[in-house]
Amino acid sequence: MRYFDTHCHLGLIHDDQLEQLLAVQYAKRVGVSHIVSICNSLIDFEQIYNNLKSARNVYHAVGVSPTESGNYIQGWETKLQQFLKLDRIVAVGETGLDYGKYRQYKDTQVELFLKHLEIARRNHLPVIIHNREAGDDILDILRHNIPEEGAIFHCYSEDWLFALKAMELPVYFSFAGNVTYKNVRNLYDTVKNLPADRILVESEAPFMTPAKFSKRRNKPEYLPETAMAIANMRGVSIEEMSEILYQNSLRAFHIEEA
Repeated sequence: MRYFDTHCHLGLIHDDQLEQLLAVQYAKRVGVSHIVSICNSLIDFEQIYNNLKSARNVYHAVGVSPTESGNYIQGWETKLQQFLKLDRIVAVGETGLDYGKYRQYKDTQVELFLKHLEIARRNHLPVIIHNREAGDDILDILRHNIPEEGAIFHCYSEDWLFALKAMELPVYFSFAGNVTYKNVRNLYDTVKNLPADRILVESEAPFMTPAKFSKRRNKPEYLPETAMAIANMRGVSIEEMSEILYQNSLRAFHIEEA
């Protein structure tokens, strides 16, 4: 079996370059053959990208997270454009809206989101969407601004009705370790009812640790546990589900296997 981790904060698992590379290798041992590395800021991105240059199975997304909306660097658009020319960049993001802890920066978040979408369209890349308590606004913005290459709702936590509305757009739904928790009826209904070709899986490491490893910080090597939960919810074998998730990930990020 092979797995594709569509969202992993490798730089937050460990500060040390060797430890980051080891996390990638440990994930490989359990079949996690591809990882998309996510950073919240452009400063973090540059460091992590350089740390992981030798890891050819690690791809990268680049952007300014809405969680950084009160702390982003001037001239970030020019810097982002420069980074998009680097090797193995497969998405813009994460971007989106976070009305939880960062509601006071709502206007700035919307401005940043729109700029990210414009840059993604110009560079023919999908966007990775961060959504916290802002689903309706995100859908309204995406309806008029989504790039042709689509979007990924990462760490999906909305209900099935929201997913139905979102499916009008070229989007994927990525599920993290929270699908392994008890009392996640809203996620169960969504995972069960989504078309198979719209589902992705992610570690969201070092966050959202699957229930089996709840007392540990999350790592990409725990991803198969989340994939198993998805398979169980859909009533299919893990062998079938892992391959569906893997192929969906290649399409979502427009990656052609050699």
